[in-house]
Amino acid sequence: MYQPDLNNQATAPQRPVPGPYRSEPDNQLNNQPDNLYWSNSQQVPTVSSMPPMPSNRPPSRGPRAGAILVLALVLAIVFGVGLFAGWQYGQGGVAAIADKTVNGLQTGTSSQAQPTIPALTGNNLESVREAVVAKVRSSVVQVNVTLQRGTAIGSGVIIDKRGYIVTNDHVVQGAQNIDVMLADGSRLQNVQVVGTDVADDLAVLKINPPANMVVATLGDSSKLQVGQDVLAIGNPLGNTQTVTSGIVSALGRTVRESNSVTIPNAIQTDAPINPGNSGGALVDLQGNVIGIPTLNAIDPEFNAPANGVGFAIPSNRVQFIANQIIQTGQVTHTGRAVLGISAADVDATMAAQRGLPVNQGVLIANLQAGGPAEKAGLQSGDVIVQIDNKTINDLGGLQDALIAKNPGDTVSVKVYRGNQQLTVTVTLGELQASQ
Repeated sequence: MYQPDLNNQATAPQRPVPGPYRSEPDNQLNNQPDNLYWSNSQQVPTVSSMPPMPSNRPPSRGPRAGAILVLALVLAIVFGVGLFAGWQYGQGGVAAIADKTVNGLQTGTSSQAQPTIPALTGNNLESVREAVVAKVRSSVVQVNVTLQRGTAIGSGVIIDKRGYIVTNDHVVQGAQNIDVMLADGSRLQNVQVVGTDVADDLAVLKINPPANMVVATLGDSSKLQVGQDVLAIGNPLGNTQTVTSGIVSALGRTVRESNSVTIPNAIQTDAPINPGNSGGALVDLQGNVIGIPTLNAIDPEFNAPANGVGFAIPSNRVQFIANQIIQTGQVTHTGRAVLGISAADVDATMAAQRGLPVNQGVLIANLQAGGPAEKAGLQSGDVIVQIDNKTINDLGGLQDALIAKNPGDTVSVKVYRGNQQLTVTVTLGELQASQ
């Protein structure tokens, strides 16, 4: 059965990038390919890889050269380990009282009276949930996507009174046309994609805001506690405005969706998340959106979604990225730390062939010209075995060590250079945003 490892990293067997596969009847949940959860598809979009880092040195061409990957997301080696929770993929048709600016978002509600959420006591959980749903539900929309072959359904959340909606990048990827269905059933055509962020699996859409549009409030995900109650609102399997309940199961997970998507500090929840939920709302009992449900883990025993193991992008990250997209149409600052290297896993075979002194670690194959590692004196051929106090056995471990760091942080990097062990102090850089 699927279990996260001790480093707060959700893991699952590595599988190749998905390709076309046999169509399934609508809403049939078996025969999921690879790590992505789709249904009834004839064509599966793939997630593009991050471009190589600029360098003035050619990459090392030794044994296992094909295994050398560019570190782009916080060192940017990522393995597919989850499945997109919320993209129902089909072939047929698919079905202000006060305004204020909060961290760049223009919030506000419709002129309709908004429900008051009572304080949670020992015996009124049901009424609190009902009030939360009444407050938030109308800000959650269904995102209908027309692709080259077929259609897709996801969810989105209205986060700004100007009509900006946040959803997942994988919901709108490859879209030829997008329309949005509001909670009242009205359908808005020709939705604009303001910008996308593949690295965080986020996208911002824009609609012409209708009268009485309800805007969700993004909460502070840093204040979440394991065990607190949450609700997930979305459109699973095309069942609009569906609410599920659960708790925050864990915090600070690092989950990898594909070769180019890593979600740091993800919220793990047991609130059921199914195809169609992607891009919807994970809500606390104060009515604040504290996460965007994005993917489920896979049970490797059955190659199927692991019940009660879902993940959401924390609202603080959503707000950080969405504000940039709304203001400029793209992400200008990733806020992710990077060493500025290309590297490969060290194993016994590579160690024997290259005469390395260790059988585990990360071999530096290439350095970004003028990047943090080069400035600090690291060299091609060095084997990284430790970051600060964390032992590094492979690329995944290196990424985990860096994911919690910020650009500008200083770290101690222990390496082997030949048989000599060195400790080098590196000031981390910032991952360049893909334009």
